[in-house]
Amino acid sequence: MLTQKFSEIAYVSPDFDAYEKEYTIAIQALKDAVTLESQEIAIKHISALAREIETMSSLVYVRHSIDTTDVFYEKEQEKLDHLAPKIQQLTTEYHKVLSASPFKEALSKIYGEQLFVYATLSTKTINETVIADLQEENKLVSEYDKLIASASIYFEGEERNLSGLTPFAQSKDRDLRKRATDARWNWFAENMEKLDDIYDKLVTLRHQIALKLGYKNFTELGYARMRRSDYSAKEISAFRDNMFKYIVPIVNELKERQRQRLGYAKLEYYDQAFMYQSGNPTPKGDPDWILNHGKTMYNELSPETKTFFDFMTSHELLDLVNKKGKMGGGYCTYLPSYQAPFIFSNFNGTSHDIDVLTHEAGHAFQVYNSRHFEVNEYYWPTSESAEIHSMSMEFFTWKWMSLFFEEDAEKYKFEHLAGSMNFIPYGTVVDEFQHRVYAEPTLTPAERRAVWREIEKKYLPYRDYTGIPYLENGGFWHGQAHIFASPFYYIDYVLAQLCAFQFWIRMQEDFEGAWKDYVNLCKAGGSKSFLSLVKLANIDSPFEEETIISTAAKIKKWLDAIDDKKF
Repeated sequence: MLTQKFSEIAYVSPDFDAYEKEYTIAIQALKDAVTLESQEIAIKHISALAREIETMSSLVYVRHSIDTTDVFYEKEQEKLDHLAPKIQQLTTEYHKVLSASPFKEALSKIYGEQLFVYATLSTKTINETVIADLQEENKLVSEYDKLIASASIYFEGEERNLSGLTPFAQSKDRDLRKRATDARWNWFAENMEKLDDIYDKLVTLRHQIALKLGYKNFTELGYARMRRSDYSAKEISAFRDNMFKYIVPIVNELKERQRQRLGYAKLEYYDQAFMYQSGNPTPKGDPDWILNHGKTMYNELSPETKTFFDFMTSHELLDLVNKKGKMGGGYCTYLPSYQAPFIFSNFNGTSHDIDVLTHEAGHAFQVYNSRHFEVNEYYWPTSESAEIHSMSMEFFTWKWMSLFFEEDAEKYKFEHLAGSMNFIPYGTVVDEFQHRVYAEPTLTPAERRAVWREIEKKYLPYRDYTGIPYLENGGFWHGQAHIFASPFYYIDYVLAQLCAFQFWIRMQEDFEGAWKDYVNLCKAGGSKSFLSLVKLANIDSPFEEETIISTAAKIKKWLDAIDDKKF
């Protein structure tokens, strides 16, 4: 357990040769073990070794993403990008031996069957023939991250990064909104060839990796990488169809309500993120003020969240404020040797500051409650399960939104729930786009952008990019980091949103009961598959058409009952 502040944690550059030697000896010990007890000892030893190197890897990633201009951590990130596939290959060798264990049945009773599901999937994602390719893949993803972080745009009297433009893009001044939005997309347009080139190389490389591993294209490999075990691309395709059938019409109505609220003849591309003529709800204080109110919120929510958030703040396990040279976005990672989550974000003075705080705190609360597992595979669940924790936490904290938004708390709640619905078609676009891309890996960059725009028009018909050729020609996705870094990780948000909505519905009637199930879900970590975790949480599968229909209807009923023109 962590005893010092995050800044005081010593980084030790991994000695891979020594790690490989000790890890290989441990694998052999597992293989040679003639008793269940000796296999358990070997598994514990392997898990401990993995925790050490995973901790240093996470430490490097956090410190590099906080300041991408720090040369030392940039070099260490490059080193770990190079080592990661070799580490993964060792893990796969361990999983192969584990899967062949003569004590598999007994080990399943001790650790759970999901460990062996993960082990089987692991063996399908890597072998020695693709190590160099995986190293190149990591290098390209880091190249994308660094390019995005390097954005420096002179706007309103000073240099700003992409996140720094966001408040201006939500301004009540329509001309300022347009200029800020144009400044953002002009930067992307200027870097279009670089972005297209990075992605083109990634798609080609991933396709080659898939062929080497015996797949017909990257899609099936991508699912194995995501550790998806109880559904396939077929179920996801049907799910997307249901999003188009049941959610897109509701979102189209919400966008029309937005247009009427604003009193515009039509919503321009620079109006999409502007919700009310009175202005979007914003936090009423600075980042320190937000964090202090966050402490109050989590102290009052439950004893579990009080202990958790006190741990996070006392050890300074949050880096929240946007600054020059900082990587974009937000995330939660974990330092297993210290049993410590870490939250990274880019506060910029918009309501998203509160969204990202509660969202990433949901991830952190889950892994904090899963730290008891003996095997590392269970610290995190698969991503669609993990996003249930984050998206549901956004709703469980609604009671305390007046702390942050004061008189605009109800305005925020309407925007948050409507925004969660608005997200679903976009999340579906990202997924359908990726399936198309990896099914047709020889598409040119221009053809890929055309595919994006085609799908975008299907699910997001209200998006009109007249006057901005870069977006008209399908460049919007260049800003979506998941597409570059984590293929097929995006429909997970949509699946999880349908689950989080169910928690929101339940908490209207029985908050304590819903919270109890949520905590139990968090404690289960990755010890079960997605659909098994959904069942454990006492919510219904988002793949069921009836679940989608009933959940959407209840959300729509609440939204329809709100007079949003009063905001």
